[in-house]
Amino acid sequence: MAWVETGAGGYRVALDGEGKVVCRNAAGRELKSLPSKLGDDPVVTQLRQLTEWLAAHERRCQEDVERWMVRSLPVPAAVLTAVWADEAWQAVLRDLVVTGPNGAVAGFLRGADAERGLGLVDLDGDTVRLTDGEILIPHPVLLPDLDDLREFAVELGVSQRVPQLYREVWHRPDERPTGTEVTTYAGGRYRELRELLGRCARLGHRVRGGSAVQPVVEAGRTVEARVWVGDYYEYDACETGALSWAGPDGRVLPLAEVGPIAWSEGMRMAAALYAGRTIEGEDVA
Repeated sequence: MAWVETGAGGYRVALDGEGKVVCRNAAGRELKSLPSKLGDDPVVTQLRQLTEWLAAHERRCQEDVERWMVRSLPVPAAVLTAVWADEAWQAVLRDLVVTGPNGAVAGFLRGADAERGLGLVDLDGDTVRLTDGEILIPHPVLLPDLDDLREFAVELGVSQRVPQLYREVWHRPDERPTGTEVTTYAGGRYRELRELLGRCARLGHRVRGGSAVQPVVEAGRTVEARVWVGDYYEYDACETGALSWAGPDGRVLPLAEVGPIAWSEGMRMAAALYAGRTIEGEDVA
């Protein structure tokens, strides 16, 4: 934490570990609060703007890495080594499970070096190096040893900023499903449409044409999961509808054509909307 002198009375300011502007007086004593006379000081304004930028940068890092994971996009190893020195990137990437381009589980990401490659802790607890030109940050539904990885993560004390290992997953039934809809989470009743729409917004799901939608890119194809939530002309009680998936052309897909990631993310959305339903005798869950 570097202290910067302001233009008033020998005060110095800095950012603490939580991004808050803190102040010292001319005698070097740290004050409990920022003096009102420094509210419009240019140095204080710049520090506050820096805090906002850093927060936005951290959000962008997390959003980018989560998108790589949800889409299981190949990521050049050179990108990871280039950004590893940035604390925001490192905090998001550290301890994610990464694999080589063939999808074989390699381990938990612990370091990135341009010459030595990526440093990982494998399932045997050994430090190994991954030197492939590209890596994957796989969606958890694609990890065959997910339960073992979760157990080992607990032993290592792993804490992931991007929820990978502990992201809720739903596996498509082994038997070939028929039809075009899943009704497992249909019928979640809300007292008013605005409550259901509000939950969609809080969960980050857009609503279009009366349906909450979740786009997923899988194997290079965009698939959209859809759950009917009601149109804007309905103000009274409403309930969640069935879950379905549509392809790039808008055609509803047979369940047998829905990939594992699209299936899991669609079920995740449907379950989360159903969980917020109104339960008789209680407020909204």
